[in-house]
Amino acid sequence: MIRVLLADDQAMVRGALATVLDLEPDMAVVAQIGTGDEVVAAAKESSPDVALLDVQMPGTDGLTAAARLREALPGCRVIICTTFGRPGYLARAMAAGAVGFVVKDAPPEQLVEAVRRVHSGLRVVDPALAAESLATGVSPLTAREYDVLRAAKDGSTVADIARELFLSDGTVRNHLSAAIGKTGARTRAEAVRLAEERGWL
Repeated sequence: MIRVLLADDQAMVRGALATVLDLEPDMAVVAQIGTGDEVVAAAKESSPDVALLDVQMPGTDGLTAAARLREALPGCRVIICTTFGRPGYLARAMAAGAVGFVVKDAPPEQLVEAVRRVHSGLRVVDPALAAESLATGVSPLTAREYDVLRAAKDGSTVADIARELFLSDGTVRNHLSAAIGKTGARTRAEAVRLAEERGWL
């Protein structure tokens, strides 16, 4: 029996996924949670073989949760299951230790097969997303540029970002300028939007 943990902040989606998987004779959903913060504790309690994690959840996002889960329970195989099939997410998911990446609008049988395949030791990646990821390439943002751009998402001023990240105003401006250049944007807001669309944020 393949033991599965589901983490998705949308209760209806989580319930539908659980129903699909529980109908399979060789699968059992052993935990359902709605935030990334709960992933590791729920996994320690339920000992899943496979964890299906959404990318965008309240608190800890699915990619960060995947990395923490890999550290806490190395034997648990992680599949990122998301609405947002963005190329940058794929690279970040694999870097976080995920072995599968599927989009939610895939047919149910594809998800079921993905669970079986990763449980057997294989990797599973949505083919269209893999091709797009190769074409787009990995994120050109440095770790600091990522931090600064992420802090700018809510429209914070340079001074606000500098305080939050313990940097000088000038350093924040330099990182923002570099991020704007690397995304091909004209403004900070456009750089945030383009980075999000590409899955770099």
